[in-house]
Amino acid sequence: MTRNRVLDSPLPIVAAPMAGGPSSPELASAVAEAGAFPFLAGGNKPADVLSAEIEAVRGLGVDFGVNLFVLNGPSVDRQSFRRYSERLQAEAEAYGLQLDPQPKSDDDYLPQKLELLVSEPVPVVSFTFGLPDPGEVAALQRAGSRVLISVTTPAEAVAASETGADGLVVQGFGAGGHSATHDPFATPEPVETAELVERVRGTVDLPLIGAGGVDGAEALRRILDAGAEAAAVGTLLLRADEAGTSPAHRAALADPAFQETVLTRAFTGRPARALRNGFIDRHQDAAPTGYPEVHHLTRALRQAAAQAGDAQRLHLWAGTGYRKAAAAPAGEIIRRLSQQL
Repeated sequence: MTRNRVLDSPLPIVAAPMAGGPSSPELASAVAEAGAFPFLAGGNKPADVLSAEIEAVRGLGVDFGVNLFVLNGPSVDRQSFRRYSERLQAEAEAYGLQLDPQPKSDDDYLPQKLELLVSEPVPVVSFTFGLPDPGEVAALQRAGSRVLISVTTPAEAVAASETGADGLVVQGFGAGGHSATHDPFATPEPVETAELVERVRGTVDLPLIGAGGVDGAEALRRILDAGAEAAAVGTLLLRADEAGTSPAHRAALADPAFQETVLTRAFTGRPARALRNGFIDRHQDAAPTGYPEVHHLTRALRQAAAQAGDAQRLHLWAGTGYRKAAAAPAGEIIRRLSQQL
């Protein structure tokens, strides 16, 4: 099968979109200068904020991408949500916060962001958490964008290909932050990215980008050898000088007290890989499935924890390769990675 390239960059390396601050325009600029393909994280922010970030990166004169969330899953169970909010109230009281027991949901401003990206197109738009409407994919393509959809199984890859997408981001089990699974009730199968790329490559005839567990050149090479045109790195850039990662998160990534990463719904109601901390230990088994409802429930608490430097109540997103994340300029991190290819 012949697959056309979907990304235009000198190196087969993508700076993965990391919502919540790390994927800053400054990080995009640094990785682009080093020859990698940068992404902005459009999730969890309104269209006007995303627009300002896009304009900052557009001035670089390089290809770049914007990632969006597709929130079309089932609503959270209200009784389970209320019990969880009551359980977390003691955590919130440490910062003088009162949690709202009524679930809050939204569409993450997706219609407004799509309108922005159709009227002011960017080279690449990617979607995660679910499938956009084929009409939305076609509208972005008519505007001049290439469209990618994140998948975690061959079955999701087939469904994504049927939307008319130009390529797929294949996310393996070791990825940090939220799983891209289309089913928030599912626990991702423990399959390394290279193996999952091979499975998907045998299922659909689309360009593939492998993501998850990239802790160095060897992992990157395995993904490329499996048939991906590029590999995405996220956790390796969390401690980069230009990343917008919070000081508490940066420190935790280098703290030997944090011994492992785990998949958890405790912070947002959707499976996500993070450094195991006290909050996860206390609430892992009680957390309901429900995004964005649980995300909104804990958001103020997590923000307060970040401001206080409280790593035991903070969502410390991290992939399995977090020990290799270095405190260095992003360009240096990308160059080290590429020199070993």
